[in-house]
Amino acid sequence: MPTDIIPVASYGFAESDSFFVDTNIWIYVYAPQSPDDWKTRTYSKALAKMFTARSRIFIDAMVLSEFVNRYSRLAYNLFTAAGSTLEFKKYRQSSDFKPVAKEIESSVRRILKQCQRTESGFLDCDIDSLLTKYGQGDSDFNDELTVELCRSKGFKLITHDHDFKDCGLTLLTANNRLLAE
Repeated sequence: MPTDIIPVASYGFAESDSFFVDTNIWIYVYAPQSPDDWKTRTYSKALAKMFTARSRIFIDAMVLSEFVNRYSRLAYNLFTAAGSTLEFKKYRQSSDFKPVAKEIESSVRRILKQCQRTESGFLDCDIDSLLTKYGQGDSDFNDELTVELCRSKGFKLITHDHDFKDCGLTLLTANNRLLAE
């Protein structure tokens, strides 16, 4: 099944739509970004259109975990860019991380208010096939789990990740490399 890649900015969201939003989109919208970042603006508008249309948005524990960990790393990178030599785990245990942890908590709570939680489908997926594909060195394991989840639940995937270019799903994106495929 070929991948159907659609520009997220021009998609006509509907109440009957069910979406799975990839971690990178939540990062663009809810983690610290440059105020003039075009990806943040584009995906924020898309989420607003989904809410207006009353589309269903789903999330699983894997995406939340990736969001929390990536947000923590972004904050750590800013912290070390300011001159700190503290290791990541020590940073997370420091008083400098406490306000960041609160920001992450707040962001996760906002995300969860906008989504319906879903199981990842780990018990039902063909784990041998996923491991074989991963073992070939051409894929990201979490991406493969995301594809399986979307396929099994009939979700359209909203992502900016080019790695999904041949996944066989309906993708909504603002990634020009994907759109040029």
